[in-house]
This record gives sequence, C-alpha cells and structure tokens, in this order.
Amino acid sequence: MTRLFLAGACASVAILLAMAGADAQTSAPATQQPSADQPATDQGTTDQGASSDAAPADEDSQAPIAFEGGQLTITQPEQDGEKVLAYDGKQLASNYDVFFDRIVKIGDVNVALVDVGDGGNQCGPAKVIVWKKDGEIQTTTVEQDECGAPPAAVSDSAIYFVPYLLPGDSKPALQWSPTEGLTTSGNLTYTPEPGTDWKDVDPSKYDNIIDAFHNEAVYKAGEALLGKDMPDMATSLLVGGGTEKTASGVFYASGCVPHDCGGNDGFMAVDPVKHKVYFARRGDNGEPRAWPDVKSWPADIKKALDEAQGSGN
Repeated sequence: MTRLFLAGACASVAILLAMAGADAQTSAPATQQPSADQPATDQGTTDQGASSDAAPADEDSQAPIAFEGGQLTITQPEQDGEKVLAYDGKQLASNYDVFFDRIVKIGDVNVALVDVGDGGNQCGPAKVIVWKKDGEIQTTTVEQDECGAPPAAVSDSAIYFVPYLLPGDSKPALQWSPTEGLTTSGNLTYTPEPGTDWKDVDPSKYDNIIDAFHNEAVYKAGEALLGKDMPDMATSLLVGGGTEKTASGVFYASGCVPHDCGGNDGFMAVDPVKHKVYFARRGDNGEPRAWPDVKSWPADIKKALDEAQGSGN
C-alpha cells in the first residue's frame, strides 16, 4: 500500500506558545488526516463550547447541517459531477470532494469547517471556513499549496494551520480569527533530529524513505548533494511505500509526485555503512538527473534504480 509522508516541522518557541492548548495534529503524517475522498472520523462532533447541532456525514450522503439559524448543505446536482456546499441555497464552494468537518467556537463566534478538494492520489483538501458576520454568511478558503491545506488546530481565540514540511522546506504558519482574518503567525523550517548519526539509521522504522531525513547525518549528506533541489527531490518520493535492501545492506525506495506518477518520479538510496546517499529524479522536462552522477554509483544500487525506473512506480 502506498503511503504519503509529509515530514514534521520544528517551530519557534513563540509559535508553540501561541498554539498552546490547541488540538493540533502537526506531528502526524498526512495519511493520518482525512483525505479529500474520505470524511473526517469525528464528523458530527463539535469542540467544547461549540454548537452541537451538526449532523453526521458519510461517503454516500450528508445530511443538512444546522448552523446559525440556517442550514449548510452538501449536494451533488449531477451524477459524477462536483459536489456543492451551500448555505440556505447560496453556493459557497464546489469540488469533487466536499465533506463537513466540524463546528467550533472562536471567541463568541460559531465557525463551521468544511473540507473541499479535488480528491485523487494522496492530496488532502483545502479547508473552507464558514461563519456569520452582521447577519451575512462569510467564507475563507485556506489552501497553502496545490495539495491541500494543513490540518486545523483550534484554540479558544484562533484556528492555526501548521504546514507539513519536506526536507529543505520553509513555510509560513497561518492563523485565522473572525476579527483578524487569515494572517501569518511566523515561519517554520524543517529540522532533522539534532545529534543523530549514521549509527542511528533504522530503515525498519520508516514508512517512507523520506523518514530517513529525520536523521541529521543523512540530512546533511543529502543537503550537500542536492542543495536547493532537496524539496523537489523529496516531493518526487511522496507517493511511495516502505524501503527495500540490496545484498550489500544499502536500503532504497522509489516514489512519485502526487497526481503525476509516471511523469515525475524519484529514487533514493542510503548506505549507512559507507555514509553515502544517492538520488535520482525523472520529471519536469523528462530528462533524468542523478546525485552524484549515476556513473559513480555501485552496481547494486544502479540495478535497483534501473528496476525502479522500469516499473514506472
């Protein structure tokens, strides 16, 4: 089974203090969050102090949701067409996957959260925020990149969106409140586990080979080879599973970019004995690239790469 892994972030003390008490899920891989084609497991529930009139939803039908004196509805006007999120008949958003998440209370304002996305391979949804101001329904859509939004972490005063980070990434952490709207809390940068070395590498614990970048020695070796290409290289491994091992003890895996398998594919190998890493990527203009030059690769790793490229992921 293929699994998506998006690496965790190391936040500044100020950001962490700002989010103290929030029900964040920032340390979990994205596959543990509800995807655009899978409803949230807590649908029909509310946060403490929030309105409790939300109706549960499932994959086949979603009942109207009582909200602020009206009803939120999710319908599919045409078979195999887009689903439509509306409030008392007024369309708020539409896409192929629309699922009610929950109702929360921010200050004294009830806020509905709805997941809206394209669906498809390993991409999460955007988060549509719905609330009422001066008697009129309002919406804001949070979508940090082309592959959905981070999970919502709710506190009493704001909703925080803490991004997943890939090796080499740096992204803003966002927050939303009814009074301030969507603003930037600060910037987060991917950081490996300090003090970890080659002796700490354990591929048996990796759901995806990108997990290896948590090791500081692996991260530094990869950074030295890839430089600014590190996030793109990691992205090309996102849709992938566990690792395999050569007879010499080198572990490796292949993967691809979400929504572009076969067109944008990656390969990574780690030699914890010789303290070396190997990368290859085929995508964008179709020309394969390798770090270091593939001519210098040991024969068994080159064979693993050839087999991975031949499989088309």
